[in-house]
Amino acid sequence: MLEVKHLKTIIALEQTGSLVDAAERLYMTQSALSHQLKDLEERLEAPLFVRKTKPVRFTVSGELVLKLARSVLPMFEQTNRDLKRLLSGSAGRLHMAIECHSCFQWLMPAIDKFRDTWPDVELDLASGFSFAPLPALKRGNIDLVVTSDPQDIPGIHYQPLFSYQPMLAVSRHHELADRNFIEAEDLAAQTLITYPVEKERLDIFNLFLSPAGVAPERIRHAEMTIMMLQLVASGRGVAALPNWALTEYLEKDYILAKSLGEESCWATLYAAIRVEQLELPYMAEFLSVAKESSFQQLKGIKAV
Repeated sequence: MLEVKHLKTIIALEQTGSLVDAAERLYMTQSALSHQLKDLEERLEAPLFVRKTKPVRFTVSGELVLKLARSVLPMFEQTNRDLKRLLSGSAGRLHMAIECHSCFQWLMPAIDKFRDTWPDVELDLASGFSFAPLPALKRGNIDLVVTSDPQDIPGIHYQPLFSYQPMLAVSRHHELADRNFIEAEDLAAQTLITYPVEKERLDIFNLFLSPAGVAPERIRHAEMTIMMLQLVASGRGVAALPNWALTEYLEKDYILAKSLGEESCWATLYAAIRVEQLELPYMAEFLSVAKESSFQQLKGIKAV
């Protein structure tokens, strides 16, 4: 049976062209190297090179083993290097899923800054709309989920990032435009524009409508925040979004924003992580950078 040491021997033999030089490169005696090669040939039941030729000339069987060595050894060595970086905490994988498009506004600068500092960490990013990200996190398919809807899943830790105020976006000409705040019953006759996810994953239902036993007359889906607000501004419905996601549009007088309830609703955004990854240096650094970026980029949020 072939072993890694055999592949290294064949490569050394090819590169040096002689048993003497190959033995020196491998820190072996010529006798030990000859014995190893003879033992390998007996295992394979085939000669690997022609004796007493210089440079060494390989047989057909030897060429096959040499081809394998050229292919396998670089992968083996790269894996060893990757493992060393991983164990030192300088390399790893950080695949993220985001449950709201609005988060990209502040998360992208954080990812850019993190990538510059941790170039050996493999980064990937996906929207959490098309699959259930928290079960995927539990399975190990992804490594971090940005969510406002924590679920009680064993082995998952929820690190608070910041608190924010969900608000109702309405057009400047909407019948609710003159209200100081919105009551749940006000939405019973409205078209509510939401991201295309289950209502159980939306703040407007979890914090406001469901506790009051109220449902909107109609729900319409839009995948992007700008699409939602275009529909709102055109009078096609209302939308509940984080206060910081509305800042740009409010400053342009594009829409109006109303508090949900007289006391207002507040929600918390979390980074969900598997417990065993909490101590990884690059994970701790990313959480720190993400929190710093959010407070630099967003208005209207507060520390938890």
